[in-house]
Amino acid sequence: MSHWEKNLFALIRRTSTDLPADVEQALRRALREEEQDSHAAWALETILDSVRLAREKDIPLCEDTGTLIFYYSVPVGFDTNALAARTQSVVARATRLGYLRQNTLDAVSGAPFVTNVAQSSPVMHFQQGARKTVDVRLVMKSAASENEGRQYVLPDMELEADRSLGGVRRCILDALWRAQGNASGPGVIGVCVGGDRATGYAQSKLQYLRRVGARSPVKALARLEDQVLKDARKLGIGPLGLGGRSTLLGACVDALSRLPSSYFVTVSFMGWMFRRRGALLGPEGGVDRWLY
Repeated sequence: MSHWEKNLFALIRRTSTDLPADVEQALRRALREEEQDSHAAWALETILDSVRLAREKDIPLCEDTGTLIFYYSVPVGFDTNALAARTQSVVARATRLGYLRQNTLDAVSGAPFVTNVAQSSPVMHFQQGARKTVDVRLVMKSAASENEGRQYVLPDMELEADRSLGGVRRCILDALWRAQGNASGPGVIGVCVGGDRATGYAQSKLQYLRRVGARSPVKALARLEDQVLKDARKLGIGPLGLGGRSTLLGACVDALSRLPSSYFVTVSFMGWMFRRRGALLGPEGGVDRWLY
């Protein structure tokens, strides 16, 4: 097995079994903010116990190991076809060894792809640039969170949401209210303002590469993120929809250019099992540094 395959496999195993430190710390802060012996506190204690057991026993955090989304930033001229083939190989191996569930189906027949390797599975994004290392990030997105994603077109008369960041805020809060506990909260929302229908969802998911608590460098968007977090506490949805203050761990908002006649607001959810890891790999596939 090459260094590439060894370390890409290790990335999958870590992502599946070991919750990142920034996410776990956010869950512990949420627990401290809930009333003792409340349903919310019980839910968070149970979640944190599951995090500990998964790490100790080297087993998946959740039986739904979700959609695997790889983000690669590579040097100019790098052989991305070979990297894609290696990625598919290690996904198949991780599936055989139980770090990934066999959960990829043919959309027409319903037949399973037992290795989780199929058209668009795993999902891989490649970007070339002036760099020496390969930056790889992996997000494992469960069906529970994916099913709650929503896209709005402003203005929206029903929400009384106009084409402004105030209107965007109304859309985000509506998405939170509709999701209730079905997105396995408390988690993080990724939001894209603008773009088209496809790029809006892609950009909203890209926000999961940010650390929990990081703010947008755009001041207006950072203020919106802070406001959404404050508003979410007042909704009373709480962990797993059981009530409480901890409805969100983080809000990450970004923006893309748009057409004059289009104003999309896209909201994606990531539950408490915020499975996201990364690594910087050298020319031979060795690990320069683990990320997160």
